[in-house]
Amino acid sequence: MERLIISSLRQSAGKTSLIIGLAKALGMKLGYMKPFGERFLYKKKRLWDYDAALISRIFDLEDGPEELSIGFHHLQMFYSLDKKATKEKLLETFQRVSEDKEIVFVEAGKDFSFGTSVHLDAQTLATDLDGQMIFVISGDENTVADDIGFLANRLPLDREHFKGVVINKVMNVSDFTDSYLPIIEKMGLPLLGVIPYCPELTYLTVEFLANRILAKVLTGESALHRQIRDIVVGSIGTEAAIQNGLFDDRHKALIVSGDRSDMILSAIESGIATVVLTNNIVPSSATISRAEAMGVPLLLVPTDTHATARQVDSIEALPTVNDTGKIAVIEKMVRNYIDLQRITGTKP
Repeated sequence: MERLIISSLRQSAGKTSLIIGLAKALGMKLGYMKPFGERFLYKKKRLWDYDAALISRIFDLEDGPEELSIGFHHLQMFYSLDKKATKEKLLETFQRVSEDKEIVFVEAGKDFSFGTSVHLDAQTLATDLDGQMIFVISGDENTVADDIGFLANRLPLDREHFKGVVINKVMNVSDFTDSYLPIIEKMGLPLLGVIPYCPELTYLTVEFLANRILAKVLTGESALHRQIRDIVVGSIGTEAAIQNGLFDDRHKALIVSGDRSDMILSAIESGIATVVLTNNIVPSSATISRAEAMGVPLLLVPTDTHATARQVDSIEALPTVNDTGKIAVIEKMVRNYIDLQRITGTKP
């Protein structure tokens, strides 16, 4: 049985998408766990990790998402489990999710050091589970080269538990291959593939956005599948927004205080993908009725506009279980750009 620990040096490198693509492309009987959850999703009075919930639903896993993580908060882990107890819980969970499986993906935290203080960082996971780490590296060309150099020269990697590196979201693969790949190959780390940047994979659905910012859906539940390609923050006047064509593209999301009725109505009339209402301010009943009639989802959040915009900007665009098109693109890119034989030792 293959035991793969998927990690990265930086946040939002593409770990979850790589797992989805590998699992689809390899077609092996799959087990999965994310020991330390950090992308919170609160549903039905239960706390889940979004990645765990997504993988569980896409691959119809026997374990529910709440059973795929050991903990979610550092302080809670400090007081509930010591190092020995954490390892025992880790091994117990792994044994359950790996039973009768051909391959198990263990997704580490948002970056390489995440979880170190509670004994659930990537390197500890690889050692305790006797698995092999795959690092997902992304960023501009110089960042990629620096990160791989850091991995090769500075981190005390246990090579027995190291499978290799996947370089992700490369803007120009041809230029990168010609200019940087020879330098990277001299660093001596196994390279499993170079995946190009794909704009389609950066788009959100309204449903995904609502889940990630824990928004209350006021209207437009039937339109949560709408695609968001750009974010607009309602910090200017309505007339200026219209003159500058801010609402011309129907694939936009507007983030605005709920008392900006003029701007909200203008966005609704344009058929915008969604409006995120901040400060917990519910607009007038007439505005809500118009949004309902136009099929525009209104999402309500308690945070202010600036804080909400920062939160949305930090979101990694993952698929939802209904994003069959995006999932198919991820699988195709993994098939085309990853050396699958080196992942498992055999051709899928």
